[in-house]
Amino acid sequence: MTSQEHDTTYPLAAPEANGDSAPRSNFIREIIDEHNRSGRFGGRVHTRFPPEPNGYLHIGHAKSICLNFGLAQDYGGKCNLRFDDTNPVKEEQEYIDSIITDVRWLGFDWQDRLFYASDYFGQLYEWAVKLVKDGKAYVDHLSADEIREYRGTLTQPGKESPYRNRSVEENLDLFERMKNGEFPDGTCVLRAKIDMASPNLNMRDPVLYRILHAQHPRTGDAWCIYPMYDWAHGQSDSIEGITHSICTLEFEDHRPLYEWFIQNLGIYAPQQIEFARLNLTYTVLSKRKLIQLVREGYVRGWDDPRMPTISGIRRRGYTPEGIRLFADTIGVAKANSTVDLALLEYCIRQDLNKRALRKMAVLRPLKVVLTNYPEDQVEELEAVNNPEDPDASTRKVPFSRVLYIEQDDFMENPAPKYYRLSPGREVRLRYGYFIKCVDVVKDAQGQIVELHCTYDPETRGGTAPDGRKVKATIHWVSAGHAQEAEVRLYENLFTVPDPGADETRPFTDFINPDSLDVLATCRIEPSLAGAKPGERFQFERLGYFAVDPDSTEDRLVFNRTVTLKDEWAKLQKQQG
Repeated sequence: MTSQEHDTTYPLAAPEANGDSAPRSNFIREIIDEHNRSGRFGGRVHTRFPPEPNGYLHIGHAKSICLNFGLAQDYGGKCNLRFDDTNPVKEEQEYIDSIITDVRWLGFDWQDRLFYASDYFGQLYEWAVKLVKDGKAYVDHLSADEIREYRGTLTQPGKESPYRNRSVEENLDLFERMKNGEFPDGTCVLRAKIDMASPNLNMRDPVLYRILHAQHPRTGDAWCIYPMYDWAHGQSDSIEGITHSICTLEFEDHRPLYEWFIQNLGIYAPQQIEFARLNLTYTVLSKRKLIQLVREGYVRGWDDPRMPTISGIRRRGYTPEGIRLFADTIGVAKANSTVDLALLEYCIRQDLNKRALRKMAVLRPLKVVLTNYPEDQVEELEAVNNPEDPDASTRKVPFSRVLYIEQDDFMENPAPKYYRLSPGREVRLRYGYFIKCVDVVKDAQGQIVELHCTYDPETRGGTAPDGRKVKATIHWVSAGHAQEAEVRLYENLFTVPDPGADETRPFTDFINPDSLDVLATCRIEPSLAGAKPGERFQFERLGYFAVDPDSTEDRLVFNRTVTLKDEWAKLQKQQG
């Protein structure tokens, strides 16, 4: 669905920072409540998350994971993890392993209910045989293009295949020979016999099985025919006793087929319910497009922090708690909408603000020499680890004659309303002293390479005995104690809110060439030594950062997770 077809845009309403609030009502909960009142499923709530293992999960899948597992938790029910592994050509064990990791990372547990559609291949085949015996399925030798042509259009009915009226005996024989591997790929398919004039194209004799001589990740070469997704999906739900089969909105037109299969097989019937999938600005969530980004080298891999994959956002430093807060905030709707990326960042920021330790780091170092500070003296200043923690601990940070500050925190010829350091101006060093710039040192090209400043020893802790005030506080690190680190700054991967809106241009035309900025000579305070991959920190005044797996014992690498700047609050203010 293109952006022009979206029914709504997500309203600008601030989410609750507390993720422990009671579940919000939505139309799915209303359906479940009605089922519980009527006793349809005996009070049971049993959901499932059924990914196809043909790629890595993304933030849209995270919404579905939180919904399916969350409903089961809230109603005291169960949720299965089931891989709909019906296409061996596109499926890999790597994807299965990554999906298991992602669901666990989000905080959900399927206990002993890990299933695969391939577990049911035998039963699905027997049910297909039943449809053939009942005269409700047939083997068709039309080619794929011919089947497409015969299917008709939204305004024109389809026409029947010349093979539609084969005898039951001939169909049974041909279907068994398909299973036994007697035919090459594409020779024939098994189709349901429903209604070629149906206004719903999904009911026009859909394909149930196709021939694929391919190695399956779990069943090997035991099968050379594989069920189509629509055939396997509902019956797998039935086998597992699912009560509420929750799908995204594009499956709404498939529901009559889902129900037709179950009714004509005479088996247990779950209830399929559709909800709107996630659409996010400056992001693509099409698995096909994500695969293209990886294969054509626009990103470094599935876990590139610019990717919307769960592995990518995990590497970037997003927290599972922040993702769950986001899923709860956007809620569940029946109409398509687009969510502003700023809301996702807001939710991550809200969570990190509570848990991330504060540290000082200088990304673009500018050397500062305190000319009146003793050359061999080193002090230890007390710094708060997290002021949002009511039991906040403190740490010691070294202070010495030579420091580094951010290049942006000095301006030789200050612009209006610039209150940070400039010649003759005094500022406060975070947790430290007042300093004043007295001299500027430049290289042969006229670039500023060093500042000479004086410090006021009476202002330790950031206050002056005489009551004088300064308008700016800047961060710093001690040059002799700081460690060098690499910091990777990320911006949106795309330059436009909807990269797929212009159908005349490939979405890759809108790749942001400045989506990654690598700073190789940053300086971090010594307490960060030994930080482990995945640990998250707030670099004061700069944003939230996470340790990247590329880090070594000798050199840490950090990814910027989100900035401190709250674009979501800005959008709210603009809308009143």
